[in-house]
Amino acid sequence: MSGLPDRDVRGVRHGAAAAAWLGVSALLAGLGVFGAQLPPDMLDWQPTLALMQPWRSFSAVAVHYSDAHLLVNLVGTGTAAALGWAVRITPRSCVAWLAAWPLTHIGLLADPQLAHYGGLSGVLHAGVAIAVLHMLRAGPSRQRRIGAAIGVGLLLKVALESPWSPHVHAGLGITVAPLAHLSGVVAGLVCGALAGLLSPSDSAVPHD
Repeated sequence: MSGLPDRDVRGVRHGAAAAAWLGVSALLAGLGVFGAQLPPDMLDWQPTLALMQPWRSFSAVAVHYSDAHLLVNLVGTGTAAALGWAVRITPRSCVAWLAAWPLTHIGLLADPQLAHYGGLSGVLHAGVAIAVLHMLRAGPSRQRRIGAAIGVGLLLKVALESPWSPHVHAGLGITVAPLAHLSGVVAGLVCGALAGLLSPSDSAVPHD
């Protein structure tokens, strides 16, 4: 018995979960900035080193191949952070995002010809997918409609990028690996769905 009204308990839980989500976002952004000072080969994802150096499935987010690449991903990180805060994310969703982080890069083994990969975008796609699942599962009707629209847009974006193609040169020194976006969405959906199944009480958040 906490002695607090249900509304206050929900507020505390939301505050803690939102802080955790913002913490993950800040960690990703911080690693991106820190990694800009190091040679990419030290940290990036390389399928040939996946077994010998499994930590690269985490450190790949710290690698950016141009200032523009880093800037775009930092803006994306801020967007993902704001989305999680706005939709009253749950603690389980934060754990799901952390779990999707390495899985996003492990999914790149589907294309062994992708010899090097670095960037935040794959993990950011995972975070957005997790937030969308939370909106569809736990949000009020208006939020569910918005979540459905974001989810459709996310899937359409990934499909239009032709994830089976090797690279896309987006200009400004940015090279996109579409497979990373698809892998991030799949990892996010799997981890987010498992989070909902393992903790249905987190999903049943009452709304006024």
